[in-house]
Amino acid sequence: MLQPIISELSSMRIILASGSPRRKDVLSKIGLKFEVVPSTFEENLDKSLFNSAKDYVKETALKKAEEVAQRLQGANQPNLIIGADTVVVLGDTILEKPRDDEHAYEMLSQLNGSSHYVHTGVALLTPKKGGDKTFDKVQFHETTEVKFADLSPEIIRAYVATGESLDKAGGYGIQEIGGSLVQSVSGDYFNVVGFPLHSFCKQLLLLLGKS
Repeated sequence: MLQPIISELSSMRIILASGSPRRKDVLSKIGLKFEVVPSTFEENLDKSLFNSAKDYVKETALKKAEEVAQRLQGANQPNLIIGADTVVVLGDTILEKPRDDEHAYEMLSQLNGSSHYVHTGVALLTPKKGGDKTFDKVQFHETTEVKFADLSPEIIRAYVATGESLDKAGGYGIQEIGGSLVQSVSGDYFNVVGFPLHSFCKQLLLLLGKS
């Protein structure tokens, strides 16, 4: 989808404000050239202040991108900074990354045999014209429905024991062993991985005036 502008993008300094290896992998596979500068934003926003999980992930993604933008001010200022945040929502409960194995087991037991939603917020920052070191921002989100199969406690325990749960929202990675726990996906698969690829490409084309 970005092939018509890939050479233009290659001439830009693009920053991914995330240390997620999954986001890096998704963007690398479409030929995008970028640097990884993980944000140090603590992701400590008060969830009760937001009307929805969608608003929460969009604001967290923005804060991540803005923290990196602040650090990278200078002569070689980036042309684009990409921030992202992903959460799993079951009912009214936002599930982020588990604290430990027992917390991961609790999360997965809650998801067991039911549907949940994965929300990813993305923020795109581009320098304002005029050289005043401020950025224009574009924010969007994507939602995907995921249904877990009916799993025995033994299966859940064995999955947690693989160690895959701890750095993933909701306690599972759909692109790895955790994919075997998933019965069905409705929506963007890559959004569950951690980055809504199609929506990102669409927004980038709009941002560069190519769509």
